[in-house]
Amino acid sequence: MNLVPHVIAWNLTRRCNLECAHCYISAGPSESAAAELDTAACVDIVDQLLAVNPAPLLILSGGEPLLRPDLGEIAHYACANGATVVVGTNGTLLTEERIAALTDAGVRGVAVSVDSLRPSYHDNFRHGRGALADVQAALARLRAARLDFIVQTTVTKGNRAELERLVAWSADEGAVSFNCYFLVPTGRGAALSDLTPADYEAVLADLARWEGAYRGRMLVRAKCAPHFMRLVHQTDPESPVLNYETRCPCGTQYCRITPDGKVTPCPYLPEVAGDLRSQRFADVWRSSPLFRRLREGPLQGKCGACEYRAVCGGCRARGFALEGDVLAADPSCLYQPTGDTAVIEPARAVRYGGDFQPALAWTPAARERVARIPSFVRGVVMERVEAWARRQGRREVTPELLAEVRRALPIDFSKKRPFFVADS
Repeated sequence: MNLVPHVIAWNLTRRCNLECAHCYISAGPSESAAAELDTAACVDIVDQLLAVNPAPLLILSGGEPLLRPDLGEIAHYACANGATVVVGTNGTLLTEERIAALTDAGVRGVAVSVDSLRPSYHDNFRHGRGALADVQAALARLRAARLDFIVQTTVTKGNRAELERLVAWSADEGAVSFNCYFLVPTGRGAALSDLTPADYEAVLADLARWEGAYRGRMLVRAKCAPHFMRLVHQTDPESPVLNYETRCPCGTQYCRITPDGKVTPCPYLPEVAGDLRSQRFADVWRSSPLFRRLREGPLQGKCGACEYRAVCGGCRARGFALEGDVLAADPSCLYQPTGDTAVIEPARAVRYGGDFQPALAWTPAARERVARIPSFVRGVVMERVEAWARRQGRREVTPELLAEVRRALPIDFSKKRPFFVADS
């Protein structure tokens, strides 16, 4: 199978200025840099990643990645050599100086964590007094610097009733996406009680409705809950959410690198596929028995029998955490398969991660511009550009036409950076 790592999450450190209750990597102030890869090793790994995919989306995270003094150097090297780089942070350390340094390094956006608009909840959950006020102040600085940001919220019983307000607030703040994370019981998160399957279904139904309501203004996504795809398919089968090429992408389009160089299928699935201190990334990606099992093995239980297994397939990390098997059924899903043998496939011909064969002529300059788009969305973007060009009676794609497409989108993307244009 010719699978490409389109998105790579990289936990650069376990050090953090906070000690969040749900942290999958158990990061905190007591952690040290002793086991972390040094700058030279990180740069070498970037080269290895780019040898397998010249244009990945690289998510630099932690712990708190801003605690690494070489974050800008690693990000700049990756950006300069073809990667699209974003940074995942708790947001409390985003001073004007740090934002400027990230922008200078070529970082396209940041993801910040906001779990409640109540300081009593957010600060408690994050174990940091004043954390909410700090991240709210950081958002104003990000807007001033015109650096795109995503708001990320982990839904729990404690903030479930606040989600609608959080989504609206995120849109008002100027977020390009609201990502709702569903707890996977790993790391410190293993000690927290999760939502019930009925709660999952209700939250996902809300997110599916909000995805449509905010379309063109802000993306709304569910993370670590692939059954969101089923809800969207049932309520809005033409939604762009259904562009995704695979079910849960861990080990097929997506993987994670730990601070000490281990490769796992995703941040929430700690089973190790390989070690970059002694192996090359290409060998791990292409030959790891764990990755091969995820790609070729049959899904178990009701996930394997479900007619939505091609667009959902359940969370592999949750199946592993609760059942000890990466192919086990996701116990968080309420849905019962109908027994219909016909597998439901997304209607769209080109999906995220898929190749696109141009039907129109593309000038060299237009091809060069689109080559900068991360590989996982490039095919979708090219398809939409050609569809727009045909509606305008055009037969050639030029940089000028690409600029027209940007201006025609519902959001004024002249003020946005290229990465976030692609998923709109």
